[in-house]
Amino acid sequence: MLRVGLTGSIAVGKSHVCEVFRELGCHVLDADQTAREVVKPGTKGLSRIVEAFGNGVLQASGELDRKKLGAIVFADNDKRERLNAIVHPLVIEAQDEWIRGVEDRDPNGIAIIDAALMIESGGYKRFEKLIVVWCEPDIQLQRLIKRDGLSKEDAVARIRAQMPQEEKKRFADHLIDTSAGFDDTREQVKMVFAELKGA
Repeated sequence: MLRVGLTGSIAVGKSHVCEVFRELGCHVLDADQTAREVVKPGTKGLSRIVEAFGNGVLQASGELDRKKLGAIVFADNDKRERLNAIVHPLVIEAQDEWIRGVEDRDPNGIAIIDAALMIESGGYKRFEKLIVVWCEPDIQLQRLIKRDGLSKEDAVARIRAQMPQEEKKRFADHLIDTSAGFDDTREQVKMVFAELKGA
């Protein structure tokens, strides 16, 4: 089975690319979804976060208040690193378990894990191939403003908080440029899929 990492910056169209890979028969796991699952009520992830950041990061229901926690860690690098040190190992453990399950069911399949911080965390090294999804910076900015209802300043700050796209592209085995929209992107995904099948 082929293990593939997929990454890209905020608002570049990773979700659409993953959707097309799913349609083509790939197994795709969204790391954000996994990150939410490992901090659900009753998990060791959530209890470690409460230990590190206090009960103030919980909603009345006992679930993690992602906005409150985000406000704490977005402004403080040390706290963000502490959060990542709790969540990342749990996410990797869950991903590895998922990959083993896919391999049992479909030994000749392609398993793709989509994670925004795969390069920054070093997690990309666990994969045989790395796909980087990107788009032109002005298009990325417009998409982010539209998608999240942000001011231009806030959107620029979010983009600047991430590794630059040009740097991410240097790590890629395959690049998918979503600048020209859905149909063009779909054709590129099909080409990359054909190359992965031949790998």
